[in-house]
Amino acid sequence: MSNDAATTAQGTIRLTVGQALVRFLANQYSERDGVEQRLIPGAFGIFGHGNVAGVGQALLQNDLDPADGENRLKYYLARNEQGMVHAAVSYARTRNRMQAFACTASIGPGSTNMITGAALATIDRIPVLILPSDTFATRSPDPVLQQLEDPRSLDISVNDAFKPVSRFWDRINRPEQLIPSALGAMRVLADPAETGAVTICLPQDVQAEAFDWPVEFFRKRVWHVARPVPEPAALARAVAVIRSARKPLLIAGGGVIYSEGSAALAAFADATGIPVADTQAGKGAISFEHPASVGGVGSTGNDAANALAAEADVIIGVGTRYSDFTTASHTAFRNPDVRFVNLNVLGFDAAKNSAEMVVTDAREGLAALTTALDGFRVEEAYRARVAGLVADWARVTDECYHRDHSPLPAQTEVFGALNELMADDDIVINAAGSMPGDLQALWRARSPIQYHLEYGFSCMGYEIPAAMGAKLAAPDSEVVAIVGDGTYQMLPQEIATIVSENLKVIIVLLQNHGFASIGGLSESRGSQRFGTKYRMRDAATGRLDGEYVPLDLAANARSFGADVFEVSTIEEFRHAYVKAAASSHTTVIHIETDLYGPNPPSSAWWDVPVSQTSRLESTRTAYGEYLQQKSDQRHYL
Repeated sequence: MSNDAATTAQGTIRLTVGQALVRFLANQYSERDGVEQRLIPGAFGIFGHGNVAGVGQALLQNDLDPADGENRLKYYLARNEQGMVHAAVSYARTRNRMQAFACTASIGPGSTNMITGAALATIDRIPVLILPSDTFATRSPDPVLQQLEDPRSLDISVNDAFKPVSRFWDRINRPEQLIPSALGAMRVLADPAETGAVTICLPQDVQAEAFDWPVEFFRKRVWHVARPVPEPAALARAVAVIRSARKPLLIAGGGVIYSEGSAALAAFADATGIPVADTQAGKGAISFEHPASVGGVGSTGNDAANALAAEADVIIGVGTRYSDFTTASHTAFRNPDVRFVNLNVLGFDAAKNSAEMVVTDAREGLAALTTALDGFRVEEAYRARVAGLVADWARVTDECYHRDHSPLPAQTEVFGALNELMADDDIVINAAGSMPGDLQALWRARSPIQYHLEYGFSCMGYEIPAAMGAKLAAPDSEVVAIVGDGTYQMLPQEIATIVSENLKVIIVLLQNHGFASIGGLSESRGSQRFGTKYRMRDAATGRLDGEYVPLDLAANARSFGADVFEVSTIEEFRHAYVKAAASSHTTVIHIETDLYGPNPPSSAWWDVPVSQTSRLESTRTAYGEYLQQKSDQRHYL
């Protein structure tokens, strides 16, 4: 540790903007329920000319020669800027939004590569600090390398594209602007209602500019994460609606998990007997073994939850934003008199579906509801119907998990093996394709941490970098990322980062030579799986209907430094998983699965419009089916 020679008697210290930002971030803390922890424990980055001598130099100095009392901000070298934001999001999600990583990139393409990750974070309500480098504030070299020129305004850069996908956005054109900006950024990161991507754009000359900073700027700051309690009148209105219900259904979203409200949810279900369905983000909020748990609801939900949703007279949404998959594009809740009670920390989400709004922390709201509903319990006949539906779906799940499908296994058999082999506090990660649908319908989650599905942005390429973030956040958990060959080809590079950091994750790579999900959707909408298979272009037909593209994804994974098992059967897969779990090294398990399923039976709809006119009979038929299904769609007013 070293003293800062530039500290003055007037209580200031001379540092560059980059150095000041790193020192500030290293001394920020979050607190909830008496638990205090670093708010920004580390930074991912890729250096270029826009940040190597600014933020990069500051991170170096923090690592090699930290000042007295200065915490270390650990730096992780990523391979892809989008990937490092995904890793940061996964870390924050696994830590229940109490911690967030910073991500630094160079100007131009380095920064724009982070936009997709920023959008994902904001849609999913997950905190991440984005630090894109920017063009010269002085405009001395104009245009600088990788600068976007706009004749209408010299103040525009590519970083303006972060504005619609950020919950907070600023550009630091003068050093002193950093003080209010950094404080504002931390407020948003630590606010469960407002959180998402926080973007502070840093012109590359400003990063290296020195300034006399007030020492107080770098003091330890603790950001207290609020648990807002229900407003009494709002709670009373909600209770009145619920007490009037004969067939209520609670839908648990990610907010229950982030608020660490699982015990409160179980207590609510125990007291009232109200069945609990889950969204993709909320699965695991209540253990599947709880008698009130009915599993996934909506477009990719199961028959039990969707049957209950269709007849429910009151829907209680807790910590959910009601995506179109949760509502089955506004067709899931079919009772003409259905009413909604929403508990959410964000008023915007609490108001959805014309609900009786309760703006509250999920845990505190559930506890208050349980107390206020004392004496209320659903009828025995309804509880018996719930149990019967759940038992019926359990048999379907067992069948999907143990199909003995041939000649290639179904992907549901792989999921079944994982579900049976993974421990309660292990983490399964997925995001896109046909797999999230199968997983939400089938997966039996026993803990809030086990099921990690990114389905707000449903971003292909999320899974492998997310495995790194989850492992950093939960080093004692086995972290398993499931990817298809399509997702793998999008963003495999962070395997190299995982290996270089001596982290151990398991990557399950399902090879089916195409886009299974979009292929199936294409076929159901009359487009005949066009453009969804990995085939060579045939010289005779001129179409992509030749032999399989000769990709060797297993060899590619080995080239990044991972151990690889190539298996063909579910029995071989089970043996490979046991070996991978026992290993201390990152392992990829490669297995070929059937592109065409079979998948779990579907009991809900998703609105994907079909061409209204076509010369193709398949499209005309699909359009007729679409009109029939769309007739059930409604606003909840």
